[in-house]
Amino acid sequence: MYDIIKSFLFRKEPEAAHYFVMNNLKRWKNFPLVQTLLQSTLQTSSNQKPIHVMGLDFINPVGIAAGFDKNAEYIEELALLGFGYVEIGTVTPLPQPGNPAPRLMRLRKDKALINRMGFNNNGVDYAVEQLKKTKRNRLIVGGNIGKNKITPNDKAVEDYLICFRKLFDYVDYFVVNVSSPNTPGLRELQEKEPLLYILQTLQKENEQKNKPKPILLKIAPDLSTDQLDDIIEIVEQANIAGIVATNTTLSRDGLVSEQELTQEIGGLSGRPLMEKSTEVLQYLHTKIQKDKVLIGVGGIHTAKDAICKQEAGASLVQLYTGFIYEGPQLIQSIKKAWISTQK
Repeated sequence: MYDIIKSFLFRKEPEAAHYFVMNNLKRWKNFPLVQTLLQSTLQTSSNQKPIHVMGLDFINPVGIAAGFDKNAEYIEELALLGFGYVEIGTVTPLPQPGNPAPRLMRLRKDKALINRMGFNNNGVDYAVEQLKKTKRNRLIVGGNIGKNKITPNDKAVEDYLICFRKLFDYVDYFVVNVSSPNTPGLRELQEKEPLLYILQTLQKENEQKNKPKPILLKIAPDLSTDQLDDIIEIVEQANIAGIVATNTTLSRDGLVSEQELTQEIGGLSGRPLMEKSTEVLQYLHTKIQKDKVLIGVGGIHTAKDAICKQEAGASLVQLYTGFIYEGPQLIQSIKKAWISTQK
């Protein structure tokens, strides 16, 4: 069924298709017939126990990665599709339009996307208002935070603190995004000195709370082994909860799509990222302290891919491009496969 739906949706521009689907789901989700149909086809009736990670109980290990619900507008809809958690954002202190369109391209032959969105979002205050009125039930919500494009890197920590403080009462965990390739200079914050300063500052603020919340770092897949060693050292020194591995890649190796597409500027996600992101995950798992949590994201298009992430050290996984290409049934197949590994 999804192949038929996808053939229609892929006639639209990617951004237009995204909002068409999610806004219609929001419009129709409260109709009993729609709820019954979605629950019967997309919800598993397994007796899976909650997955306890970072002091939180996840109803299942499959989350939607940041970038899909930038403004916390579709949390209830994503829960209805079967996700166990939603990572909103990336959220910045001030609203910003992002980069000019077109800024999202499908590479169908590679089952991939290239995006240069540029942290387009309505700002942290808007996200907070959306979170206040959202019915979450048991769904875990993470807040992925970044800096505004106009903020110089030497002032970046102030942007992260603003987002952290305003979102703190409304999300369950945080992810610090310094790895998007679409904000000029952002990846420079992955260097050891500025990154350690940002994370230590946030963790110091966090530890002053009555109930501190997990903070993770999202990293790029394009880091060298020496840079990954630095990341491990930084995460351990700052004493944050763990790492989300990985963001999109700047590499174009092995692509078979038309050259006019593969040469587009932006971060590549989807099937071609699976091997590289899993290698990064595996390396982190072998080197980092065992109490640090790893979330695997990048190239997951099958249940087998998700289990590969698990075997490489991931406690949880996230989807984005695979969800667009494979549809909601991918969530269910991963959940079933994950359950089978627990027996």
